[in-house]
Amino acid sequence: MTAVHGFEPLREERIAEASSVARFYRHARTGAELLSLANDDENKVFAVTFRTPPTDSTGVAHILEHSVLCGSRKYPVRKPFVELKKGSLNTFLNAFTLPDMTCYPVASQNLQDFYNLIDVYLDAVLHPLIDRHTFEQEGWHYELDSGLAPLTCKGVVFNEMKGNYSSPDYMLERVSQASLFPDTPYGLDSGGDPLRIPDLTYQQLKAFHQRHYHPSNARLYFYGDDDPTERLRLLDSWLAPFDAIQAGSGVGLQRKFAAPGRIADTYAAGADDAGPNKAMVTINWMLDEVDVTLDLALTILDYILAGTPASPLHKALIDSGLGEAYTGGLRSHLRQPTYSAGLKGIDPAAAERIEALVLDTLRGLAGNGIDRPIVEAAMNSSEFALRERNTGSFPRGLAVLFTALRSWLDGHDPLAPIAFEAPLGAIKARVLAGDRYFESLIGRHLIDNAHRITVLLRPDPGQGERETAQERYRLDALRAAMGAADIDAVVETTSTLRTLQQTPDPPEALARIPTLRLGDLPARNKVIPRIVGEIEGTQTLYHDLATNGVVYLDICLDVHRLEPDLVPYVPLFGRALLETGVGTQDFVELSRRIDQSTGGIYAAPWTSAMRDGSAATAWLVLRGKAVADQTGELLAILADVLTSSRLDDRERFRQLVNEAKASLEASLLPAGTGFVDLRLRAGFHEAHWADEQMKGISQLFFLRGLARQVETDWAPVRAALERIRRTLVDRATMICNVTTDAAGIRRLEPQLAGFIGALPLAPVPPARWSFGDGPRIEGLTIPAAVNYVGKGADLRRLGFRPNGASWVVTNHLNTTWLWDKVRVEGGAYGASCQFDQHSGSLAFLSYRDPNPQATLDAFDKSAGFLRAVELDDAELSRSIIGTIGSVDSYQLPDAKGWTSLANHLIGDTDEVLQRRREDILSAGAADFRRFAEALDEVAAHGRVVVLGSGQAIAAATAERADVEMTRVL
Repeated sequence: MTAVHGFEPLREERIAEASSVARFYRHARTGAELLSLANDDENKVFAVTFRTPPTDSTGVAHILEHSVLCGSRKYPVRKPFVELKKGSLNTFLNAFTLPDMTCYPVASQNLQDFYNLIDVYLDAVLHPLIDRHTFEQEGWHYELDSGLAPLTCKGVVFNEMKGNYSSPDYMLERVSQASLFPDTPYGLDSGGDPLRIPDLTYQQLKAFHQRHYHPSNARLYFYGDDDPTERLRLLDSWLAPFDAIQAGSGVGLQRKFAAPGRIADTYAAGADDAGPNKAMVTINWMLDEVDVTLDLALTILDYILAGTPASPLHKALIDSGLGEAYTGGLRSHLRQPTYSAGLKGIDPAAAERIEALVLDTLRGLAGNGIDRPIVEAAMNSSEFALRERNTGSFPRGLAVLFTALRSWLDGHDPLAPIAFEAPLGAIKARVLAGDRYFESLIGRHLIDNAHRITVLLRPDPGQGERETAQERYRLDALRAAMGAADIDAVVETTSTLRTLQQTPDPPEALARIPTLRLGDLPARNKVIPRIVGEIEGTQTLYHDLATNGVVYLDICLDVHRLEPDLVPYVPLFGRALLETGVGTQDFVELSRRIDQSTGGIYAAPWTSAMRDGSAATAWLVLRGKAVADQTGELLAILADVLTSSRLDDRERFRQLVNEAKASLEASLLPAGTGFVDLRLRAGFHEAHWADEQMKGISQLFFLRGLARQVETDWAPVRAALERIRRTLVDRATMICNVTTDAAGIRRLEPQLAGFIGALPLAPVPPARWSFGDGPRIEGLTIPAAVNYVGKGADLRRLGFRPNGASWVVTNHLNTTWLWDKVRVEGGAYGASCQFDQHSGSLAFLSYRDPNPQATLDAFDKSAGFLRAVELDDAELSRSIIGTIGSVDSYQLPDAKGWTSLANHLIGDTDEVLQRRREDILSAGAADFRRFAEALDEVAAHGRVVVLGSGQAIAAATAERADVEMTRVL
């Protein structure tokens, strides 16, 4: 085959599983490989991936990922990534550093925008500026404000990784992986160990880029409905100036252990986490390098063993009572995959018993056989997921890329893992033939595999303080060893970096960033089809959308019918419906029944303020899906769980409570900003109050108390669950939401009528929910080296009336003032201003923040920034375009059906949504000034919530007497 635009075609194949024609190329001049998938998906994806295995734990690959996006040859501005995002309709714009690679993906539905994104990203990775100040800002630097000030260490990645190292779950994974791979780069931390990051030099960073960020080491990828030939021409224009180099940057194989081992370590814990049952243990295996069939088989085996709470390994561990929550699973993105199983919330003395239980359970399954219905259920669930290809808000093309990279990165066929039909067929054939296939996998890869490490992680309540003191000691020692010239040099570096951070980019440089024009934007919203009807007194919504034969069904139960004391039970009640069993079926049989016949059912609470801000709409939604010929069984299962779930199973409910509590505690650090946001807004509107009761710090405190009550006083708990069922399961207040094509709707309608008609009819009026403002300043203490800061207010209460233009203003704040002041200058990993159009609540938030006091100051000065900002037409257009990009986010059919339901419940008609779009498109300087006035009120009267270390919170609020401190961990 003839080369096209410098690319030699190696292979062409139709991949039905991805609905694509795949073409695989090698660039003749550089050796860069290209996987090009052509299909009719309008959500186009491009990515460039480099193999970047580290040689140490300084975080060089991670810091480089940040640094290349801070200015390039063609776009010499401080933050082209942010400027691009500001004026783009992108559906994905980010970068990832993984243990052996760094990936730069973009996605957009707009062709010109797509090409703009590619242009900026390719220039960033191939021709970055990466000056020393970028390295200092994104990586690390010593800082001195004056010759008399204490020495500090700052940097975006440095603070990000301090946050990771404060997370027990991250540390468990880190220690486990390091113990399995002592001789390969997988044993190192590609993100960076905070103790090692300051060892990295600017010269080492530059050399790493020179060695790894070259076309000869690149995997290039296209997916979507753009012109396949133009892809080749565009890429060749970037690659042609380069010559080939030897790009030997793969990861070698880890030698197998001769015998299993054990490792014990500690994590920084708070006083509440230092009890006897706060340790964690996992039994971890390194597996052999796998082919495509074995990779898929191991994925299915993982589901068999622990994919649901009813799975045999998961259930055995939870039923043992030795811990609160299961942890583990298959990690197949490494060249040699790993598997782990264990428990969180254990007594360290039980670690050996848990290890023995895991091994005995596996031996029993391998020796006695896995029940055939378990295998069939796992096979059906796995096959449904493969065929549905539902990636949520994540672009499908990007999911396909990561599937391909599992093979491609190590020099194998990138198409093989995408084309799942043949390996799936081979596995199904072995199962149908009665082959003990999965039992043999357990034996070979787990029981007979000596490459096993048991990791015990214990809480240490003094570790956080010791680590802080040790860092302070190191910095003080460095400071003491400095001569006058050294001190002056650090002071000068600090001053220079701050000056550069505060210096705006020249207008002519900013003008180089490609952007769309306002005229390129569609003037009207895309309308989602919706037919509102009624069956047996139940409101029904139908969305006629192509779903490839899948029926998506949402059953909505009105939470606002519950009295306030029952609201915190709702998430657990939703789980209990699906995870306690029904009638004569225990929860294992119910779970198997769901997996055998459907694509899954789960329950989730959802709340929002109504359009006019006057009240809340709050629902518990059971979301199920099935192929069309299985909807009868889907409805039968839903009928059973709604009317005959076994809410009296005390032991099973105790397990659910403990799992939920452990999960919420584990998410405090990685999701700290979300907890602050919920807590901050809880006093502004009843919708936010309910949300915080069900998902926030209040939910955590409720679960802790409930865990004790289940043990000592079960009867009131059981009675509460029955009260909730009687109140919520009522066809007069229920809503059914259906998303499928017209033929599917016609087939489903009579079945739906039968389902609804069999449900109880006993409507309860909405309950009255009251809530207080909460303390003016609240500190929530956890053992963490970073903080999460929030300040906000109810703007409606302060007299502000929102419209669509408010989104443009907050988008501009997020990509200018807050990015510069809190992230770039302050060293936090992120910051944002989030405004709820419906409730009128506004929240300033920061993420992994080393300096709460400076961040709060930046929040308060936001109004002054908006008042002083001089917006030219180009800058205003960028902010409008970026806002429209978030409004016009790409959605798969089930997400469209859900969005239409949410709009209906809120009261956002198509006309209201169109007016909001017009407000966005017509936003101007007056809207910025009006919003600034509202932010003045936030600065003066806003509520503050900080989640972090007690020392940092005390320092940030030292001059305030109205601070309420609460220990969370």
